[in-house]
Amino acid sequence: MDSDLEIIAHPPEPASADAALTGEPADDAAPDSGASGKTSAVPVKRRAPRKPSKPDAVLADAVEFARNGISEVAEPGQLGAHVGAYPDAERVVTHRFEAHLPGYGGWHWFATLARVPRGKEPTISEVGLLPSETSLLSPPWVPWAERVRPEDSAKDESISPDAAGGE
Repeated sequence: MDSDLEIIAHPPEPASADAALTGEPADDAAPDSGASGKTSAVPVKRRAPRKPSKPDAVLADAVEFARNGISEVAEPGQLGAHVGAYPDAERVVTHRFEAHLPGYGGWHWFATLARVPRGKEPTISEVGLLPSETSLLSPPWVPWAERVRPEDSAKDESISPDAAGGE
């Protein structure tokens, strides 16, 4: 199975040997049937997906393919050198390139590539900009109630309607 999820379901065990042969519940067994007459579902055991430690070889080698995908949205001169290829999941790799955009110091262009099982051709899933560890970021958002100071509202009240050009 190629999926990251593993589903394990076990049928309920019959209470007697006769029930095992016929598939019917035994008379002394009380099935959990509820109003619909169906037996209750067995809980599904799921395994959490793992992040691979190294990138997919086919996708990691597709640097020029990723560069061409980004160049369709980036203007000439904005795409810099290849920074690296990072695995996101099985058969999914993100390539990062330096971004030469005014106001985006330290940011990277990225192209996320994927491929089908046993396929050799990559596909572009997504392109865009991501901040790096050294990028310039906006300050954290502060709610309006915390930004307004008492002197800000006092200044507005001191202006008369005549001075403000009102009616």
